[in-house]
Amino acid sequence: MIETPGGMAVIIGAGPAGLTAALELLRRTRVKPLVLEKSAYMGGISRTVAYNGNRIDIGGHRFFSKSDRVMDWWTSMLPVEQTSEDNHRLVYQSQERAFAAQAAVNGPAPDPEFDDLVMLVRPRKSRIFYLRKLFDYPLKLDATTLRNLGALRAFKAGISYMVSVMRPIRPEKTLEDFLINRFGRHLYRTFFKSYTEKVWGVPCEQISAEWGAQRIKGLSLRKALLHHFKKLIGGRSNGIGQKDTETSLIEKFLYPKLGPGQLWEEVAGRVRAGGGEILTGWTVCGIHTSGDRVTGVTARSDSGQQHFFPAQYVFSTMPVKELVQAFDTAPPAEVSEVSDGLMYRDFITVGLLLKRLNIKDPERSEPGERLLKDNWIYIQEPDVLVGRMQIFNNWSPYMVGDPERVWIGLEYFCNDTDELWSKSDEDMIALALGEVEKMGIAAHEDYVDGTVIHMEKTYPAYFGTYDRFPIVREFVDRYHNLFLVGRNGMHKYNNQDHSMLTAMTAVDNIIAGRRDKTNIWAVNTEMDYHESRGEPSADAGQERAATAVS
Repeated sequence: MIETPGGMAVIIGAGPAGLTAALELLRRTRVKPLVLEKSAYMGGISRTVAYNGNRIDIGGHRFFSKSDRVMDWWTSMLPVEQTSEDNHRLVYQSQERAFAAQAAVNGPAPDPEFDDLVMLVRPRKSRIFYLRKLFDYPLKLDATTLRNLGALRAFKAGISYMVSVMRPIRPEKTLEDFLINRFGRHLYRTFFKSYTEKVWGVPCEQISAEWGAQRIKGLSLRKALLHHFKKLIGGRSNGIGQKDTETSLIEKFLYPKLGPGQLWEEVAGRVRAGGGEILTGWTVCGIHTSGDRVTGVTARSDSGQQHFFPAQYVFSTMPVKELVQAFDTAPPAEVSEVSDGLMYRDFITVGLLLKRLNIKDPERSEPGERLLKDNWIYIQEPDVLVGRMQIFNNWSPYMVGDPERVWIGLEYFCNDTDELWSKSDEDMIALALGEVEKMGIAAHEDYVDGTVIHMEKTYPAYFGTYDRFPIVREFVDRYHNLFLVGRNGMHKYNNQDHSMLTAMTAVDNIIAGRRDKTNIWAVNTEMDYHESRGEPSADAGQERAATAVS
């Protein structure tokens, strides 16, 4: 029998990466995890906020992954709901997993009408709002799109796309280059530029093309059209996993009945039940080292108490800038210069409870219908500040206290130094109401209630000193028992499944005695997550290796 590692692991942050690391350590090693979370909540930006009987998902979290390992992990926490489709199944990586077979072994599948610990199967729909009209996303050059654009805009879009195909920008240095090459200059300016610059607060030509490679991945107008054509001729997959579908084209996903925070509360409960410890209201302010090891961390409680926590292993999901500043021995000047220059984008959600929406689906709406079918809508209109609108009824009907109301989230992107960040809740609600009324989405007289939520450092930025980030990575990687995981922990715009995989891979390395952290940094850059075809991916090899040591 192989002796598994033991000792204490201090995990900084109770988001998806931190809690995944804690539970993986408990399940697979003798290491006891201690999680230090500075807020009172579990899940980081994947938490669910409850307000007056309604629930808010901060940012919108689809539970979908190309990784079997992550999908299995999620459904082991919250089993998938009972469905009316006998052949309802997960299909990905050329594997098929029928729910009926699962239920026969584990008992009846849960019914969300009676059971809370359940994953719902939800349809995916998102669109772009531009010219006060709704355009399908991904873009389709169908009759509706052409009619909404008008003949002249459609002609210009076609010509500019052909130019981008014949004369692509090389090399691709900026996000603007990346988007023009895939959609043409006209469609880029029409459907991407305004929203993207709202998100980041800087022009697209100042953002690294790497952001597009990570977030938009293989999506292009050509692939969107091909996907649409396959649907028309009956090539659509019924599976949730949809391994052969671009991430931005997924049409079904899993979703916890009570929002993403429900899953992470469940994970936190299992960590505590397994002997792990989670302390809330503790902010890490010191990283202590000796040679090539981190010996522990110092944290300060909300009440002002300061305490040193010794550790054999440290997992950090805190922002890289704050981590480097916390080292007890001053890092080299170049490392501090790069980490201090890393930038972030902050986020405000305004939740509005409404009697109805004014905007309708012209081709789909029925008399008396109160809401659209979208999970979220990208607001491309340059005359408003709002960047995206969530419709929480469509994520899960259980997110809304009164099914006769419409519960939406208006998302604003800013820096914490901006005037927008310091507005009172009353002013933010007034701004959001004014903008939805201006766009014809809802009327002020249909407003019932509202709330405002601020989230700092929601998006690690791909500008500032990001192009020199390898200098920081080389510095932190020299400490063999320090593992940077998760979105802010790695200054990488990861989805929650990527963040989980970084934590899982770090635990794999501890078990295997591997000090090289290349495989952790490779998560969300490997070819499988970029939907490459034809040869084995780095991710596939990584997952096979992970299976071997689990």
